[in-house]
Amino acid sequence: MTDIEMARIPGGEVVLHDAREKTRRSVELRPFEIGVFPVTEEQMAEVLGVPSRHPRRPAADVSWLRAVHFCNAASEWEGFDPVYLFDGEVVTWDVTADGYRLPTEAEWEFACRAGSTGPHYAPLADAAWTGADGTATPQDVGGKLPNLNGLFDMLGNVWEWCWDLLDPARYDEYRVFRGGGFADDAWSVRASVRRGGAPRMHHEDVGLRLARGGFDTADEAQGWSALADRERAAAGEGPTPSGWTPRGR
Repeated sequence: MTDIEMARIPGGEVVLHDAREKTRRSVELRPFEIGVFPVTEEQMAEVLGVPSRHPRRPAADVSWLRAVHFCNAASEWEGFDPVYLFDGEVVTWDVTADGYRLPTEAEWEFACRAGSTGPHYAPLADAAWTGADGTATPQDVGGKLPNLNGLFDMLGNVWEWCWDLLDPARYDEYRVFRGGGFADDAWSVRASVRRGGAPRMHHEDVGLRLARGGFDTADEAQGWSALADRERAAAGEGPTPSGWTPRGR
């Protein structure tokens, strides 16, 4: 397989902000690895046997389910332990496994910020492909400035799937994607912006970036826990506030 170049990210702290719930939470992270570039069409083609017309462009139009299947396939290709377990379309994360996986939201934002406190790690025009560039497709990876972690295209070009649920009380199984895309206005292309979609959803400006790192506490790691997901989902079972969108609507 075409090499997946990874960067080692030291442990640290990141503060995550949920604008809808008006909450902030601090997450302590252990060291992990994350891809220097988004997964490219060439890498997706080699591992999954799908067509590649533009080898150096980020793989896009990728659903969350395809993304996690790619993670396991890439792990098996390179002799790592697969991370994800499947029961139909129900996916669980074996946090002890050392293979490729999607980053958690906390990992993604920490790696993206690279110590910066503003919405961008460099002037946006220099760091990201956005709607201001007038492009109609994803662009070859590495064409803009990297952040101080040496990561390219963390902002703009394509949104990137994360492991986490977006808001299980409101959106059920929707998963988070981060970073903004080539057609987005500047207000969407910021380190803190979070959006999401159903696991089967795919769109021309959504792709993925790989992470690696295993942990020794069952069902929780790097700002995510299965218990927190269940508690957040249960929060939608009582009376709902004005403007709340019930699950399944």
